[in-house]
Amino acid sequence: MLNPQHLAAFASIVRTGSISKAAIQMGCGKSVLSRQLARLEQDLGARLIQRSTRKLTLTQIGEQVLQEALQIDRALNNIEQMAGQHQQEVKGRLRITCPMPAIGHLAPLLTEFCQRHPLIEFTLLVEDRMVDLIAEQIDVAIRVAHLEDSSLVARKLADSQRVLAAAPAYLARAGIPLVPEDLRRHSCLVYAAGGKVYDEWTFMQDGVSSKVKVSGCLQANNGVALIAAACSGAGVLVIDRVLVASHFASGELQALLPDYRLMHGSPIYVVYPARDWLALKTATFVAFLQERLFADL
Repeated sequence: MLNPQHLAAFASIVRTGSISKAAIQMGCGKSVLSRQLARLEQDLGARLIQRSTRKLTLTQIGEQVLQEALQIDRALNNIEQMAGQHQQEVKGRLRITCPMPAIGHLAPLLTEFCQRHPLIEFTLLVEDRMVDLIAEQIDVAIRVAHLEDSSLVARKLADSQRVLAAAPAYLARAGIPLVPEDLRRHSCLVYAAGGKVYDEWTFMQDGVSSKVKVSGCLQANNGVALIAAACSGAGVLVIDRVLVASHFASGELQALLPDYRLMHGSPIYVVYPARDWLALKTATFVAFLQERLFADL
């Protein structure tokens, strides 16, 4: 009889694209997975993967076996998750990912969650790219973006309000703007990407909007770079509040024009793969994020 674990290992190898990556994600040695794959091929009497130095290619029978192996892999995960639900203990390792600017707001909450649930362990991947949650076996992702339709489950946490901010050192040197028009005389840090420069900032007060075209010493296609420049005293920036919450708390940046509102920034989502059974550890963490994360934005 075929070993279901060998079929699940085969599915993981194909999903990640290499035995090495699959071994890292499964927390076992590369040689262990190689032996499991070899044993599966021996039991079937057929080669499933053509190996080369650069990539793995499925044989014809390998493609057919993969479809069944994926079902077995999902079934094993479902059984594990059902057992976890039955035990009613929030425990195990959670693999999560978030963009670099959000880490300052998220990291303290990971500590709080661990204090609530001491049997939980985190693996945190700080990535600005759109991580493939399935291929990289991520349990939960925080995304600050307008999401495209996908097979993932997304729960909206908040609409990140944009804020105007600058470092105290810059304001001491250049003065504090009191109305949006004052920004024409300030060094403004501008986001620019895809051939477009976002140098026209819109403010709202009492239902009336006003636009100000700004300029300054720096344009960049990366929010982290603009935040770093602002913290160093380079000028004023407009940014999603979630990205600078920790800088406000530390005093590195100061919010400006509190009587005016800017357009909403990118919405904030918690995202996770769609599964028949959601592990208790994942469901509890998602509920915690909905309760605590960005609640003060």
